[in-house]
Amino acid sequence: MGDASMELNISPPDNTSQQDSLFSMTDVFLISLITGLFTYWFFFRKKKEEVPDLPKIQSVAAPARESSFIEKMKKTGRNIVVFYGSQTGTAEEFANRLSKDAHRYGLRGMAADPEEYDLSDLNRLSEIDKSLAVFCMATYGEGDPTDNAQDFYDWLQEADTDLSGLRYAVFGLGNKTYEHFNAMGKYVDKRLEELGAQRIFELGLGDDDGNLEEDFITWREQFWPAVCEHFGVEATGEESSIRQYELVVHTDVNMNKVYTGEMGRLKSYENQKPPFDAKNPFLAQVTENRKLNKGGERHLMHLELDISNSKIRYESGDHVAVYPANDSSLVNQIGEILGTDLDTIMSLNNLDEESNKKHPFPCPTSYRTALTYYLDITNPPRTNVLYELAQYATDASEQERLRKMASSAAEGKALYLSWVVEARRNILAILQDMPSLRPPIDHLCELLPRLQARYYSIASSSKVHPNAIHICAVTVEYETKTGRLNKGVATNWLKNKVPDENRSNSLVPMYVRKSQFRLPFKPSTPVIMIGPGTGIAPFIGFIQERAWLKQQGKEVGDTVLYYGCRHEREDYLYHEELARFHQEGVLTQLNVAFSRDQAEKVYVQHLLKKNKENIWKLVNEENAHIYVCGDARNMARDVQNTFYEIVAEFGNMSQPQAVDYVKKLMTKGRYSLDVWS
Repeated sequence: MGDASMELNISPPDNTSQQDSLFSMTDVFLISLITGLFTYWFFFRKKKEEVPDLPKIQSVAAPARESSFIEKMKKTGRNIVVFYGSQTGTAEEFANRLSKDAHRYGLRGMAADPEEYDLSDLNRLSEIDKSLAVFCMATYGEGDPTDNAQDFYDWLQEADTDLSGLRYAVFGLGNKTYEHFNAMGKYVDKRLEELGAQRIFELGLGDDDGNLEEDFITWREQFWPAVCEHFGVEATGEESSIRQYELVVHTDVNMNKVYTGEMGRLKSYENQKPPFDAKNPFLAQVTENRKLNKGGERHLMHLELDISNSKIRYESGDHVAVYPANDSSLVNQIGEILGTDLDTIMSLNNLDEESNKKHPFPCPTSYRTALTYYLDITNPPRTNVLYELAQYATDASEQERLRKMASSAAEGKALYLSWVVEARRNILAILQDMPSLRPPIDHLCELLPRLQARYYSIASSSKVHPNAIHICAVTVEYETKTGRLNKGVATNWLKNKVPDENRSNSLVPMYVRKSQFRLPFKPSTPVIMIGPGTGIAPFIGFIQERAWLKQQGKEVGDTVLYYGCRHEREDYLYHEELARFHQEGVLTQLNVAFSRDQAEKVYVQHLLKKNKENIWKLVNEENAHIYVCGDARNMARDVQNTFYEIVAEFGNMSQPQAVDYVKKLMTKGRYSLDVWS
């Protein structure tokens, strides 16, 4: 702009002007010239000053974190590092328990997030005496690593490092109802061995469909003796309760510095800044919340979240993660039973000053906020929590009962299974049923796991709804063996989220998690979608997108849906929408199984068998993509077995060949699953 102004100001004066006018123009010329030169010098000088700032920015960014866990272990005298790949917090919890165990054997452990360190340093672990790396690795989705273990997984695949000096053990967390049970744990265990590392104890395979806690305890009670034998150490005595955090109560605190439910940055809910993710969720407003079913005891709902101006992008098949809040009545009851002022502002500070994790949840905050937004108070507590709480039971029999349930004895495991897990006793129920158990609330807050985000398959297409994300969900509510009414945290919280002009009761903290559940690249490729119940969710998005593609003049292949519900007149979700799509020709086939409208139950797999010839033609001749969404334990398995039968019959294959055929479809991305248990 300065240069342009100068050019205009030095255009030649008019020679026909009078002398006094000439002096006047000369004055203007000189002033303009001086101004222009000064402007040029000012900007030129500023640029010269800015140049040295660039390396300063780079040098500050470089040491943002101490990426060498080896140096940290040496500095803090640790010899056992427990890495965790965790999506819901359980693997992290197990890692913390193992690192805490180490002191009983004269060793010192630390739990570590692989995302925060350079794992190529594993080949240096032998520099530390009696060193050991343990990996608690959860498997997410269809055999995928968790978000925080993705970089570690990528490194393992490409690494050619010699790890011959590394001693290791792996405990995997998985679910047998999924196709790729414990894939991540198995891969890490196998790959470390291939790179020359020495396994000092066998791979542990935890099954969340069974009793994950018992699987972990059983593995752990055999793991430590193997460690002792390998290093020639002995247990120093009984397991003792060691606090990891110290309580600080704030009597005079600036309330602007107190967390009120934010997941990361303080005041992030008041001053929203993209990008939005797990540590920085977007507050989306609920613009619609309607009941989908017309009858029955259940409550099935459709919600619409407004993501305008968030810069959030999603694709059909992605998941929306929602951060819920615990029921205020449960929170109040815990406060009452422990005789606590829930509005006390406090911090729990890590006693290990070198730890990356300074607090168990955002601090400072109030007990009410912690129990409402940060802590899981509705799931049955794990055995380590019972063990730590036992010391506060003043009744000897109650204390003994808690210790027994936390022990590795068969009788104790059976008691924990029946009294806690099967009875679905949460922490409030345990406090109610053990009148002498009154722990300090700060220790209870230290022990309880974090309240996790809940994931839902997005029930819309961004091509049609770029500024909205739709959710389809069913409220969870059931009576326990003790006669208590347990309610699902997220679904009941969402149920009460209604469009509100004042926004007070309509905001949902959320972010989008990308998925591999994707429509074919070519719209002309046929799709077979199988999704009973709320498994219909991603297919509403798929169908919307196929309709949009058709409107754009694209050639769209057969779009086939197999849907199922209990009763046609009660819980046929999106009935009108599906009928319209079918009438318009977007849905080539609409096959619906009403399981309880007749004497014999009919499910989606029965309809697949009925149309098996057409199914085989679409898959074998037209390269159709198959999508399954919903219950993993029964439906997904039954559907997969049905495909085995269809392939075997029409492909003239044996059962093993048919299984191999379907597995290859999965490998090629032509058979995709979005399932839950």
